[in-house]
Amino acid sequence: MSGIMRHSFAVPVAALAWLGRQGARAIAALVFIGIAVPPLGVLLKPYVTEAIFVLLCMSFMRVDVAAMRGYLARPALVIAATLWSSFAVPLLFGLAGMIGGLDKSAPDLFLGLMLQAVASPMMASPALVALMGLDSTLVLITLVTGTALVPLSAPLFAWLFFGGGLTLSPLALGLKLFAILFGSVLVAAVIRRFAGVEAIARHKLPIDGFNILVLLVFVSAVMEPVAASVRAAPLLVFGLLVLAFALFAALLAVTTLVFRRAGLARALALGLMASQRNMGLMLAAVDGALPGLTWLYFALAQFPIYLSPQLLTPLVRRLRGAAALPP
Repeated sequence: MSGIMRHSFAVPVAALAWLGRQGARAIAALVFIGIAVPPLGVLLKPYVTEAIFVLLCMSFMRVDVAAMRGYLARPALVIAATLWSSFAVPLLFGLAGMIGGLDKSAPDLFLGLMLQAVASPMMASPALVALMGLDSTLVLITLVTGTALVPLSAPLFAWLFFGGGLTLSPLALGLKLFAILFGSVLVAAVIRRFAGVEAIARHKLPIDGFNILVLLVFVSAVMEPVAASVRAAPLLVFGLLVLAFALFAALLAVTTLVFRRAGLARALALGLMASQRNMGLMLAAVDGALPGLTWLYFALAQFPIYLSPQLLTPLVRRLRGAAALPP
């Protein structure tokens, strides 16, 4: 019986390991699966919050404790990255939108851009950064500190750029974020205690594969309306897609330059973190009461996020092979 059970577990573990080996290619494929199969998005949409929670559990489960203690003992980099992500990024977005007149000419799009900017880093970003071989521990710590500030920073910038036109409840948002973070830390600690750190490290590829499956839940749910929008307004979709890629690239490049002195590997990890915003969290914060154009932009903004591992991993590997990126 034990042999049968081992074989039963070996098959799905091997399948997950194969999926984990696909890495960036598999993540890129998620976007197109979400668009091609809209009913899948409808089916999985009720489970987005649970998917985010599981992804965060996996990130905490795999955290490098020694590296985390090092960052906490010398917190200057984490503090700087948190302030940049939580305050500098939304301020730059807001000022650029107002100077360019976007708040008057396209208020629904401006709303989407500002909700993107005030969001904390995406909870899947440590998993995506880890798939690229960069410092996921630094990203995870900054994710936690940045998320803790969202109940303060998001209402502040909502009031600054929208006045009373958009209401965020700091208490409700704070309680929800606390529950997600505390619960995921607790679950990850239990897994680490019973499974062991060595076993977790040994099963890196199956865990990567499991992360990719969980990412499918979120991506499919967000991408569900895209196919219909492409048929109805292809030029609008194309323009929004170009904007999403341009903003992603700008945030990545500027953040990398700002933190270049911390080392290129850390700067790239922080750049990816800053450009991957948790727009799903902001959808929950406003109870999904958003205009159609804002929803569409949120969906299209997922393209650069999930295609970035496929596009950037070869560059990271070349740099690491040239010893330009220390581990």
